Amino acid sequence: MRSIGVLLAGALTALALPLAAVATAPPAVAAAPAPTTVPALQQWTAGTGAFTFGAGSRVVVDPAYAAQLGGDAATFAADLSALEGRTVSVVQGTPAAGDVELTLGATGLPAEGYRLTVGSSVVVSGASTTGEFWGTRTVLQLLHQAPTVAAGTARDWPVKAERGLMIDTGRNFFPVAWVENQIRDMAYLKMNYLHLHLSDTFGFRLESSTHPEITSAQHYSKQDIAAIVALADRYHVTVVPEIDMPGHMDAILSGELSVGKDYRLKDNKGNVSSSYIDLTIPGARQLISDLIHEYEPLFTNSAYWHLGADEYVTDYASYPQLLSYARANYGANATAKDTYYGFVNWADSLVRAGGRTMRMWNDGIDAGDGTLTPNADIVVEYWYDYGETPQQLIDAGHTVANESWDPTYYVYGGAKPNTTWMYETWNPDLFQGSNTITDPSRNLGTLLHVWCDNPSAETVDQTAAGITYPLRDLAQMTWGSPKPVSTYAAFVPLMDAVGRNPLWAGPTIPGDLAQGRPATASSVETPDFPAGNATDGDTGTRWSSQYVDPTWLQVDLGSVQTVNRVVLAWEAAYGKNYQIQMSTDGSTWTTVYTRANGTGGTETLTGFTGTGRYIRMYGTARGTQWGYSLYEFEVFHDQGQRPDLALNRPATASSVEPNTAFTAALATDGDAATRWSSAYADPQWLQVDLGAVYAVDEVRLSWEAAYGKAFQIQTSADGSTWTTIWSTTTGTGGTQDLTGLSGSGRYVRMYGTARGTGYGYSLWSFQVYGT
Repeated sequence: MRSIGVLLAGALTALALPLAAVATAPPAVAAAPAPTTVPALQQWTAGTGAFTFGAGSRVVVDPAYAAQLGGDAATFAADLSALEGRTVSVVQGTPAAGDVELTLGATGLPAEGYRLTVGSSVVVSGASTTGEFWGTRTVLQLLHQAPTVAAGTARDWPVKAERGLMIDTGRNFFPVAWVENQIRDMAYLKMNYLHLHLSDTFGFRLESSTHPEITSAQHYSKQDIAAIVALADRYHVTVVPEIDMPGHMDAILSGELSVGKDYRLKDNKGNVSSSYIDLTIPGARQLISDLIHEYEPLFTNSAYWHLGADEYVTDYASYPQLLSYARANYGANATAKDTYYGFVNWADSLVRAGGRTMRMWNDGIDAGDGTLTPNADIVVEYWYDYGETPQQLIDAGHTVANESWDPTYYVYGGAKPNTTWMYETWNPDLFQGSNTITDPSRNLGTLLHVWCDNPSAETVDQTAAGITYPLRDLAQMTWGSPKPVSTYAAFVPLMDAVGRNPLWAGPTIPGDLAQGRPATASSVETPDFPAGNATDGDTGTRWSSQYVDPTWLQVDLGSVQTVNRVVLAWEAAYGKNYQIQMSTDGSTWTTVYTRANGTGGTETLTGFTGTGRYIRMYGTARGTQWGYSLYEFEVFHDQGQRPDLALNRPATASSVEPNTAFTAALATDGDAATRWSSAYADPQWLQVDLGAVYAVDEVRLSWEAAYGKAFQIQTSADGSTWTTIWSTTTGTGGTQDLTGLSGSGRYVRMYGTARGTGYGYSLWSFQVYGT
């Protein structure tokens, strides 16, 4: 990655929309208080009445635009179906009360703009299909918070054309399902640009037919890339590839060396670089040409190709062959640096021949160090204040993107984004080193950059959690709408309220009515420990209060629910005396459970029944000098409070994912944050010994992202002869509660015959119920 001495690494790209997408915005008008969205709406005019999305609500496509909007309608309906827990239908025609209509024709807005009209029905009208799609994201966010939305009209559009995320999958491999999760999450925030940094020190992550020797064991097949791009297309996200050249080529160069081809750059003392390719070797140029030509057609929804071109040689005097090459090819006055500039322009010609625009990092471009300069058509991504300033690059004819280290770098084992500074002070036209530009339209936008300098520093699941707030912070700043609140601390509860795309595949706690629901609290210790952390299903994140009594944490369950079990997973700062209270309106509370002399840890509270839409923990006495802190606040309605027959029973599996500790027992340990994962093959099975023969009538499967598309539930008396009691060929993952089963046996297993992804089968939990 890009490094500053022993510091961190580079930056990345922006988005694949042409500059024309940054159209002149409509004139500003005074905005009335708007519904909560991230990013906030540009304009909102309150109306009279309200819209309610109910059991019969549909997605209605304007027949005049059916061909253009059919795909978006299907995507929107799938998201709504996951949110509502039912199939939301798509029809053409005229909307009825409770429906959401999709249409085009919004005028006076940039291409990504849309108009949202909320009345008895909702009408989303886009200036383009992309604008219309962003309007559906607004509706999805609003319905995530409540089924009823106040009437009004919004006009909304982005200020920056590129808003997104870069992933350094070259150093640390990110599975396909993880990438797809991020695509959905980005689009939920109206972010439209995903930059895949596909090669670096520790890996080359693409299947290659021209140079198979360079492909790392963990890599994306071409089918994987096609699937990623297809999903990104559905969510209006551009996927831009980067194969970093002529530096950061360790994995490529070592692969070539394994077949007897040494393209490594050697200095005048015979020292060999593992990272730099020698641009004077004809075979080296052919290798690079092969890779560009092989992969450029694969990324079908991108107008760009990212060359990288960062952190190549700094001491050109140590490489006399570069000077000789430059003078032989670019004239007697050429400098050694001209070999680098000439390479950049040569690569640009290959990329342009493929119909795309090239991008590169800025650090290799400096005035006066060569007789050549990079072609003006190249987009330059400014990540650190080396060489020419952003304004000088613009003056030379380049379009730029602001990929500044601070505040956009999320580094494994290193710096993390300063989210408070990002929200309260920074703006997308403030570049690293306090550099500014005179024409903001020449700056495409900004991404959040995940750099994996130390690949073992965290897991990909930790990364997903760690970038949640920075990504939302950046979405607000690049969309450029008026900030809904003045401080980052006040913005955190708004981010929590909006949540994630309902198809987000994360850890799930089966039956938890509070998971993913909006949470608020009487106080937070710091913005790093918001209320929403207690309902996110992640046992590694927590809410923490200020050091006062009384203190409360409250959850909106979305509708009136009956509750008879609550699980509180306390951090070290626990509640000694507290109550569980419920309310139908969030104002008048009824105490349903009282706890005195609590001891912390994980407390399971039963023996009560309460009803309400809102539930809270109301703490009256802290157990320590600190505040109250919960990893998870879980809420359940157990019908009959039946025990899980598989809990902590011996489990075995056909396989365990290689080089992992995701064993079978982790699916029956009662911990929603641990999982079993199999090898990447069909068939696979997971089986549990219940210890005695039971009549099985229900099985709950909580899938990780790697789910079973076709599988069976089978029972056996002896663990040898099996009877199928349930089967599917159209599994969709997530949490599946299979009821009405009829079978008996001491052993129960999931027998998978077709995986839903390119990976194996993976279960957070495998629960069995019966008598």
